[in-house]
Amino acid sequence: MMAGPTHHALARPEFDEGPKILIAVAPYYKDIADNLLAGAMAEIEAAGGSSEVVELPGALELPSAIGIAARMGDYDGFVALGCVIRGETTHYDTVCNDSSRGLTLLGLQGICIGNGILTVENYEQAAVRADPQGQNKGGGAAAAALHLVALARRMGRKDKGLGFTASRLSGEG
Repeated sequence: MMAGPTHHALARPEFDEGPKILIAVAPYYKDIADNLLAGAMAEIEAAGGSSEVVELPGALELPSAIGIAARMGDYDGFVALGCVIRGETTHYDTVCNDSSRGLTLLGLQGICIGNGILTVENYEQAAVRADPQGQNKGGGAAAAALHLVALARRMGRKDKGLGFTASRLSGEG
């Protein structure tokens, strides 16, 4: 009998200086969100980082909140946590697609984000995925953000923004 497929997990990144991570969570399904949050916070702490948490009404607000925090805050990375359970209308597809697309677009701008928005058919699927002792998707999203922060640091960019710096504009750099 053959064993099932295995999933390779990367080793936890190591940091000289622990990263500061903002966790944006939509606690629409509070117990699911709490489990996702517990997993994410434990992963960040295990990597020597610190975290802050901000709550938003729903998954659609998570990309906007992260975009605001990336522009105005002082964070190395971000984790988006929430849960969307399929209902009877097409609203599920809109929320899943638009929240994911928003996070992807931010990531393509160089923002280090882990996407922990569960998109499931029913509550039971969400519970299994959110359980820190189970699939621990909150921890996985935090690990993704931490790996991106480690990559950004390894690439050596110290600035946070895209575009020109004052020294380049004045001809000093």
